[in-house]
Amino acid sequence: MLTTNTIDRQDFREAMSRFAAAVLLVTTDGPAGRRGVTVSAACSVSDDPATMLVCLNQGSVHNRRFSDNGNFAVNVLSVDSERLARAFSGEGGLSLDERFALGAWERRATGAPLLADALVAFDCRMIENRVVATHHVMIGTVEAMRFGPKAPSLLYRDRLYHQL
Repeated sequence: MLTTNTIDRQDFREAMSRFAAAVLLVTTDGPAGRRGVTVSAACSVSDDPATMLVCLNQGSVHNRRFSDNGNFAVNVLSVDSERLARAFSGEGGLSLDERFALGAWERRATGAPLLADALVAFDCRMIENRVVATHHVMIGTVEAMRFGPKAPSLLYRDRLYHQL
């Protein structure tokens, strides 16, 4: 059933800015090329099988690389990774190669880049990808994980970075 949404877009964005979220770096690599994006919209779906969900803005044509590659990694950032989060969000206008040069990367099962100093990184094989409103909603099974150091998490709230 199709309904009409009467919520003002800017009001909704303001409301969501008050929602504290972990800062994540979502990456992919494969035949379509490498890509990395800073996001806060990701979560687990299930633990049996281990499954993750990520939302990416469809406004960037480069985000199609995720579905074309069929993989993604969810890298959970620590407070020490704020510079990386800013770079992958587009601040500073760095090229893709310059952004990736800011971190050390590993690869596991799918070939998606895993950040070596992420608190934890989930290597996912995409099982579903659909457009919902303005975003690609990607769902993937976790094929491998990489645990990093225990450290304070980088959070995003009120359009600012914070630590927990």
